[in-house]
Amino acid sequence: MRSLFLFITVALLSASVTQAQIKNAKTETLKVYGNCGMCKTTIENAGSKKRLYKTDWNEETKMASITYDSKKSSADEVLKSIALSGYDNVSYLAPDDAYNKLHGCCKYDREKKAVVKTNAKLMADEAGPMPDHGNHTQVNKVVDMQETSQLKAVYDNYFALKDALVKTDAVTASAKASAMLTALDGVQMVKLNNEEHTVWMKVENNLKTDAKRIKENKDIDNQREYFMSLSKTMYELVKACKSAETVYYQYCPMANDGKGANWLSKESAIKNPYYGSQMLSCGKVVETIKQ
Repeated sequence: MRSLFLFITVALLSASVTQAQIKNAKTETLKVYGNCGMCKTTIENAGSKKRLYKTDWNEETKMASITYDSKKSSADEVLKSIALSGYDNVSYLAPDDAYNKLHGCCKYDREKKAVVKTNAKLMADEAGPMPDHGNHTQVNKVVDMQETSQLKAVYDNYFALKDALVKTDAVTASAKASAMLTALDGVQMVKLNNEEHTVWMKVENNLKTDAKRIKENKDIDNQREYFMSLSKTMYELVKACKSAETVYYQYCPMANDGKGANWLSKESAIKNPYYGSQMLSCGKVVETIKQ
C-alpha cells in the first residue's frame, strides 16, 4: 500500500512537470507488465515522444503513468508502442518475437497472454467438434476463421472504394470510405497471429486517417490523393494478412504528377482509380499476392 501511495505521489508530481511541456495534456495510469529497472528504461523510452506523450513506469506496482496530448495522440497509441517494444499491457499483447528479444531478467510472466489463450480455447469449444488433430490445431483453426472474417470486411470495402474512384463517383467513394472505417474499428487484435498483430499496430492509425479523409472530402481529386496513401498502407496489411482471394498490386506511372502510384485490385485487368475513363487501362500489375 505504501509503495502504491508513493508511486501515485511521484506520478502526480511528474505529471505536473510533463503537462507544462505537453499541450492539451491528459494523464492516465494503466497496467504494463515488466520486471526490473531495465524494463523501466525500455518501457519509458517506447512510451515517450517529445511534446506528444511521456510515460513513467513503476517497477513495484507495474503501473504506468501516461501523459499525452489529447488532441494529437492517445493512451492507446502509447500502449501500442510499448507493446511493440516487448511489453504486454492492459490493452495490447507484445509480439512473441519482441518479447523473446528481451534480456533474461526482463522476461516477465505473461499473464495476459495466458488469458488470451484461454479465450481462444473457449471459442474452439463453442464452435463444436472438429477433426481430431489435437486442441492446438482446433484453436488455430477457429482463430484463423475469425481473422479472415474480420479482415474480409476491410478488404471488401477497400476494393469497393477503389471501384468508386474508377467510376469517378465521389459520393459513393465517400460512402465506401465510411464503411471501411466501420470495418477497421471492428478488427479485434487478439484474434490476429503474431506477424499480423505487429503489422496491424503499425498500419491501423494510417488506414483510419486516410479513410476518414476520403469520407469527409467530396472532391474526387482530393479523394484520389488520399487513396494513394491508403493503398500504400493497405499493401503492408495485405502482405502480412493475406486475403482469401488473389490480390494484384498495380501501378500507374502517370499518377501523382508523374511520380507514379499503386493500388490493389481483385482483378488482373487494369482499371485505373486515379484517372477513371480518362486513362482507364493505364498501368500494369507489379506483384501478385496469393493466399
